[in-house]
Amino acid sequence: MGWIGDTVDSVKSIQLRQLLTQAVSLGMIVTSALIIWKGLMCITGSESPVVVVLSGSMEPGFKRGDILFLHMSKDPIRAGEIVVFNIDGREIPIVHRVIKVHERQDTGEVDVLTKGDNNYGDDRLLYAQGQLYLNRHHIMGRAVGFLPYVGWVTIIMTEKPIIKYILIGALGLLVITSKD
Repeated sequence: MGWIGDTVDSVKSIQLRQLLTQAVSLGMIVTSALIIWKGLMCITGSESPVVVVLSGSMEPGFKRGDILFLHMSKDPIRAGEIVVFNIDGREIPIVHRVIKVHERQDTGEVDVLTKGDNNYGDDRLLYAQGQLYLNRHHIMGRAVGFLPYVGWVTIIMTEKPIIKYILIGALGLLVITSKD
């Protein structure tokens, strides 16, 4: 019958106990991933300790598809550091370099101005209307390391959802048909 026939026969022969065991195993894998993510959030001090570069605005330093590791400490942000920030009203974080730091004399708070290395001008056009600088609460973290090209998996699955569904279906079929 071939591989497909063997797979169908394997699915038909699954017993309830085996199905429950596989469901519990899958649940443990998902739970472990969430625990690791929350642990990384606590260790790094960042709400998102890992991000994928989605555009070419930071080339040649970081290319589209690179994964960045973030850390957020209490140390002051300095010009030249690469930060990931959120803009009010936008979902997707932005990775850019700090080009100017402005300290307010009255409060001691630090505001920053950013720019993509591959962009012509600063990011004031990206900020909310009337906003000239980013405040500390906009900053998600500083880039402390990266893995080149690994984030392409995420980009491809986001831009081509059919690939994501095929991959999830294949993994689900693999879990259901495993004999262990």
